Amino acid sequence: MNALKGFGELGLGSRLKRLSEFMMKDIQAVYDHFNIDFDPYLFPIIKIIDNYNGVTNTQIKDSLQLSQPAITQAINKLIKKELISITTDENDARKKIVHLSDKGTATVSQMRPLWTAMETVVKQYTQFTSNSLIEHINTLEAKLEDQSLKQSIIDYTKAQMKQQVEVVNYQDDYAPYFYDLNIEWLKTYFYVEAFDEEVLSKPDQYIISKGGHIFFAKLNGAVVGTVALMPTKESQVFELTKMAVSPEHRGYKIGQKLMQHCIDFAKSSRFNALMLYSNTILENAIYIYRKYGFIEIPVEPDSPYERSNIKMRLDL
Repeated sequence: MNALKGFGELGLGSRLKRLSEFMMKDIQAVYDHFNIDFDPYLFPIIKIIDNYNGVTNTQIKDSLQLSQPAITQAINKLIKKELISITTDENDARKKIVHLSDKGTATVSQMRPLWTAMETVVKQYTQFTSNSLIEHINTLEAKLEDQSLKQSIIDYTKAQMKQQVEVVNYQDDYAPYFYDLNIEWLKTYFYVEAFDEEVLSKPDQYIISKGGHIFFAKLNGAVVGTVALMPTKESQVFELTKMAVSPEHRGYKIGQKLMQHCIDFAKSSRFNALMLYSNTILENAIYIYRKYGFIEIPVEPDSPYERSNIKMRLDL
């Protein structure tokens, strides 16, 4: 039984506190889902710091109307997480200026799409008419019980990210991203073979100059994923390979967008088929390959990849 609900206006403060804690828990789960190490209780402070090109503790206090101990505690947490840096005012050595650190700037950039999603979804949950604040809380709590706030924000974020991802062709300037993204992926799931190191460090020599293609996924101007199509011994059959997405952007279906781009490109280029090598321990990847129409075929004895135990093909 929801005893607080029965207290009416007398339980308003407790209801608001409970509601706040419930929503903060879901917001924390959203950050965790996207592998962002951030405490939602620190949001007001870091948002003020982000809004200004240098801000003092007093300006933060006046802007947020929070107590000085609360501001100091939050600042110390942000320093510990290496999200901010403190400098001294050029004209007054007693005045300390708070800035985002390089890590803080990168983290805020990651969080902005989530903040947009949070604002949009919370508006959807709260935009309705009621006769009192208690009645509004009753309706909101019912909505939160019926539909997960966390999942709604995650779903909205992924949908928006997928729409905003742009797939572009290879440029020499992108070569380091091709290497770094794939090396990180290999070290996370397997190990780097000599063949990988050679190809990844010289993509122009081993892929582009041989008639292959490399594509990159960009989000807000940043390269977040890559994939390659390498010609094989079989005429007009290309190997789909070297697909990798940055750890911070996994879960946005960027890999699937790269996959669809490769298939569309192959069809428009009149390729006969695409093939790929993988490993059955990558269950999600194998599921996606099958979803796009790839079927399993025998792995040849002289496969170029030691870690591969499955080969798949998509006839076009």
